[in-house]
Amino acid sequence: MIEAPHFSPAGSRKGSTALPEAFFDGTVHEASLHQAVTTYLANQRQGTHMTKTRSFVSGGNQKPWKQKGTGRARAGSTRSPLWPGGGTTFGPQPRDYRMGLPRKVKQLARKSALNARASEGALIVVERFNLESPKTARVVELLEAMEVGGKKALLLTHGLSQALVLSARNLPHVDVLPYQEASAYDVLWADVVIVEEDALSGEPAEPFVRPFVPGPKTTPAVRTERPVKAKPAKEAKPKAAPKAKAAKAAPKAKAKSAKPAARKSAKATRAKTAKPAPKKKKGGK
Repeated sequence: MIEAPHFSPAGSRKGSTALPEAFFDGTVHEASLHQAVTTYLANQRQGTHMTKTRSFVSGGNQKPWKQKGTGRARAGSTRSPLWPGGGTTFGPQPRDYRMGLPRKVKQLARKSALNARASEGALIVVERFNLESPKTARVVELLEAMEVGGKKALLLTHGLSQALVLSARNLPHVDVLPYQEASAYDVLWADVVIVEEDALSGEPAEPFVRPFVPGPKTTPAVRTERPVKAKPAKEAKPKAAPKAKAAKAAPKAKAKSAKPAARKSAKATRAKTAKPAPKKKKGGK
């Protein structure tokens, strides 16, 4: 019979409790553990890697040199795998790495992982995770009270506790899963496994999802608007007195009328002083 430390919801130790023999019989099947972990890691691969063959490398449509007469090796393209910058021969191509695992082997690997942690003393039983609302600080205090604060911890709940999931999602070394959904890899990943006492009974959780009560919302402080200062009114500038347009227009009219008269007198004087042109004689002489 394997025993595990027993803690209260507040983190105080109450002694030790016996684990059910139906699930914890002490057998560790290493071959099934290796197969389960290998399958899990292979299924995590995306398989999107790809290298370019010579058909995918751009360029190389022209023959580098003629076939004969150069003394060099025959070459048909600069994108050959033999050339720098050419294609890759037998490089990785997209593929599916997914592997299958029989159901019996999966169950045996999970059972072996739990037995391995229990035999090492790395399995802790807690009465219940009492979290009414999400609070990360309470999870940190609980782990420190159990003296497992600096270790990778796996919290296995009876059903799904939404408050615990939201409280521990910001902690990088803490994972929360329902007890029925934990795989062999999840158990081996953690340094310590903390299980709720009701989950070890083997009975289904009712209800499976434990909702949480949201905490009180704090209303944001109302911002007081600053009084808007009134801008001083602009003083109206005194309008200038309208200028007399008629006074300006009169001299212009006089100047315009004076110019044509001067032009006419100049033409008349030129006509008087000009000599008469000599008459042309008949016969072209």
